[in-house]
This record gives sequence, C-alpha cells and structure tokens, in this order.
Amino acid sequence: MKEISLHILDITQNSIVAGASLIELTVIESKKEDFLKFEIRDNGCGMTQEQVEAVKDPFTTSRKTRRVGLGIPLLKMAAELTGGGIDISSQKGVGTIISARFGFSHIDRQPLGNMAETILGLVTSHQEIDFVYRHKVENKEYSLDTREMKELLGGVAFTEPAVMLWLSDFLRENEASLYNE
Repeated sequence: MKEISLHILDITQNSIVAGASLIELTVIESKKEDFLKFEIRDNGCGMTQEQVEAVKDPFTTSRKTRRVGLGIPLLKMAAELTGGGIDISSQKGVGTIISARFGFSHIDRQPLGNMAETILGLVTSHQEIDFVYRHKVENKEYSLDTREMKELLGGVAFTEPAVMLWLSDFLRENEASLYNE
C-alpha cells in the first residue's frame, strides 16, 4: 500500500466485517514531536489473545477465498520502517483497538493520503455504521460524528446528492484548514 489512508481503509474494512456498529478513527500528526499516528477503535466481535497474535502473521487469514492476509503485516512493516510500530488490543465480544505510529520525518514514511475521500467513501458506503473521525495536526483539529449528522438529517441518506456534496466539501475544507498556517 502506497498511502497510510489505504492501511486505514483496510483496517476499517476488518472492523466492518467484524460486525462493528461504531468505528472511531483518530489521526494525529506532529512535526514538532516527529510522529504520525492513527487509532481505529471498534465495537465489533473482538478477538482472543491468540487471534491477536495470529493476525500479525501474513499466512493467517479468516477469509475462505485465499490463504494469506497481508493487511496488518504490511501496516506493521510500514510503521516499523519509520521507527514506529503497531499495537493491537482486543476483547472477544467487546471490540478491537488498533493503533499505528510512524516517524513523521522518516524518509520511508508513506504519505497520509486523501483522508477526506477515505472518510467520505466509508460514511456513504456504510450508512448502517456510525463513524467518529477526529484529525489533529499540532494545535488544530476537527471531528465528524455520523450519529450527530443522522440526527440532523432526520433520515435523509448520506448518498443524497446534496448531502454527499456538503459532506465532501466539509471534509475537504476541514482537512485543508489543518495544514493552513
């Protein structure tokens, strides 16, 4: 994967497959402290400690269509190449938390990628799931909570053209504001 946002999309897809009804994603970037990290927290089916250890192995997967699962091993490798790493904690029947930390200035750190499009795709493709997205860059931050949006929209779908356009603009403008001085 060439961008961190693709890792985020892959891990979030795991949460969806695990039956999560709430997925919380936090991205924090700090040039000053030289790190970029993200955390994905879900209320899906969770894993045993043995399963947590097994998902780090590229030759372990829950899929029936192929015998390898590369998502978490690739994320682990990408983070470790920059002096960072990953942490996975999970409890069966409660959910899973996956966090990854990257050296911000490390030459091998992948670019973050287009988080506005990543979040837009998740929210509009999985309206049955609630997402909370937080993004912080130094002392600036913004958040999006689909539970609040659903309440305000009163049943209007996120895929309604006017809503989708507003959501796309909201995400792009807020992402851009994080990097403007």
